[in-house]
Amino acid sequence: MKEKEPGGVRLDKWLWAARFYKTRALAVEEIGKGRVLINGQAAKASRDMKPGDRVQLRQGVIQREVIVRGLSHIRGPAPQAQALYEETAESTAAREQAAEQRRLAPEPAQTITQGRPTKQDRRRLADWGDRWSAGIDPD
Repeated sequence: MKEKEPGGVRLDKWLWAARFYKTRALAVEEIGKGRVLINGQAAKASRDMKPGDRVQLRQGVIQREVIVRGLSHIRGPAPQAQALYEETAESTAAREQAAEQRRLAPEPAQTITQGRPTKQDRRRLADWGDRWSAGIDPD
């Protein structure tokens, strides 16, 4: 049987420790769906991470690419978790551009020009529908 290197950390555990996902189960689910790539290839949750690996992952609609700088078996505070990776310049620029586009996008509620119809509006619509129905007269 092949022995593991003493410093290896599973991919799902590293993603959890680096605070990309709230639970290991969520990390495993995302890995299973093929949303996490290591060095451009799909990986399993049990894959051992090494410093220098390039990880591409998706968090919701945000696509990120990071380089592994450290390994950890435990989930620590955010500054400690951020020391485990370095985000690439292209990934940071793309994330900021996407955030700017979301900020400048129109508010969906503002596209509604009128609210819900009043009782009087509903009566007019019902009356209009009775007069202009395409039904067959029983005569």
